[in-house]
Amino acid sequence: MSAVSERRERERAHRHQLIITAARELAEAEGWEAVTTRRLAERVEYSQPVLYSHFNGKDAIVSAVALDGFSQLAVHLSQARQAAAEPGQALRAVSHAYLAFATERPALYQAMFILPTDLKFASTETPAPLRASFDEFVNCFPPENERRELFAEVVWSALHGITVLAGSGRIPPDGQEERVDLIVAQIAGIRQDR
Repeated sequence: MSAVSERRERERAHRHQLIITAARELAEAEGWEAVTTRRLAERVEYSQPVLYSHFNGKDAIVSAVALDGFSQLAVHLSQARQAAAEPGQALRAVSHAYLAFATERPALYQAMFILPTDLKFASTETPAPLRASFDEFVNCFPPENERRELFAEVVWSALHGITVLAGSGRIPPDGQEERVDLIVAQIAGIRQDR
């Protein structure tokens, strides 16, 4: 590849990330309804045709934001799991990290789990960042546990339910600690003595 081609590719990658970041920031500030190709084009100071050369509409932008979010979530969960003082505390640490991530980044979480995307979950086509996020839950269970992926699915599902219900005011936001304790105790058999 020539130096000119490499520079163009870097510029294109930079524009691509700039659009993703602008979409996320706009969604965080005003909600996903405010994210339109016109508003994004104005915000990144490129024409709508340039925007469409990167993404085929808003759904593709949401998918790119979600994928970027899964990369961040995987790192966040990995750090929590590895920082756990004892192996038995890893699931609790990852669960708390997941809930914190969702609470601190509601627009990003919405792109990842609520809005329609073309991302494939639980499939051979699952993108690596999605799999890496899920694997952080899987890795909280011993390798000899043949059902550890099932356990991880149930924990992730419960945490997602807590996130959505607390975020919409359908359950009180306080009580997260007790909910996590119950999940960990019931799924992993690890009780928290208080």
